[in-house]
Amino acid sequence: MLQVLFTLLGCLILAVTLVPYLRIRHWSVRSFDFPLLQIACLATVLALVQLAFAPDTWLDWCGVAASLTAAVIQWLRIYPWTPVARRTVVNAAGEPSPHDLTLMVSNVLTPNRQSDKLIAHVKRHQPDMLLTLESDQWWGDRLDEAIATEMPEAVRIPLDNLYGMHLYSRLPLEDVEIKWLIQDDIPSIHAWVRLESGRRVRFHALHPRPPAPSESEESLWRDAELLLVGEQIARSANPTIVAGDLNDVAWSRTTKLFCKVSHMLDLRRGRGQYSTFHAKYPMLRWPLDHVFVTDHFTLVDMHRLSEIGSDHFPIMVTVRYNPSRAEENEPEGADNEEQEAAEETIEEARERNDI
Repeated sequence: MLQVLFTLLGCLILAVTLVPYLRIRHWSVRSFDFPLLQIACLATVLALVQLAFAPDTWLDWCGVAASLTAAVIQWLRIYPWTPVARRTVVNAAGEPSPHDLTLMVSNVLTPNRQSDKLIAHVKRHQPDMLLTLESDQWWGDRLDEAIATEMPEAVRIPLDNLYGMHLYSRLPLEDVEIKWLIQDDIPSIHAWVRLESGRRVRFHALHPRPPAPSESEESLWRDAELLLVGEQIARSANPTIVAGDLNDVAWSRTTKLFCKVSHMLDLRRGRGQYSTFHAKYPMLRWPLDHVFVTDHFTLVDMHRLSEIGSDHFPIMVTVRYNPSRAEENEPEGADNEEQEAAEETIEEARERNDI
């Protein structure tokens, strides 16, 4: 009887593993993109338990096969985001440079009022730029009081709908645009940042709507916003950084398609997951806050910071503009089928939103 239960569990885990491969945008399907590590561990433990109980019937072995198959699939998906995999963005070499840019990204959680913790991080680490997500007027006022003098360049979008944004910078921000790309209540920030060296770098800050029961029944709006920005980046040859809470994990089909369409690189690959959500539940964590770069950059440093009272940890990266090493990085390109899929997603969102 116990082996029958194990077999049913193994088949269930295999089904959960295969569900994300369906091209269905409903949140109930897309939600299985997120807990990859958790499912991999569960499948591995279940397979070991099944083997320990000495399976001896074809049904028992079907259960073992289902668990092992799920475990292998999940670990293979996770592998690129482990320290043993190949890095797609190489490490920077040498001393600090005027071509360096340090960026801190933090989803503050609108009801959270522990602004002192985030401000302490800013004071201690002295980033060149701070991007906050879910920041309302209260958060904007606290940040203005604490860091506006040190980081005088600012873009403020205080909203009460969980999609407010604030961008503070020590470096000059030029040609700043606030856009509502796909939905009229979801802002994004687009600007040029002038490094100390004088070089201009393109910067995009995003926080698309997630597929979730309380937000949207499907992932179309998130997917379309990411892919729209990806296509815009691909049409230029500019050094570019994309940052924000993308409400998606690095290994999902959408995020990987975004990287291929835009030719951008995931700093996490070959280094680890650096999971930023959920800060309060260690067993339920995955990477939602991202920084992507074009191959003009190398990585100086990346680390997750301690909690600030939000459900997200802040993440901080330092990248170096170093196009002479672009050939050492490994961006992927989209094939014709992938390019068509991206364009169809964008067009569908535009038609349904009457853009």
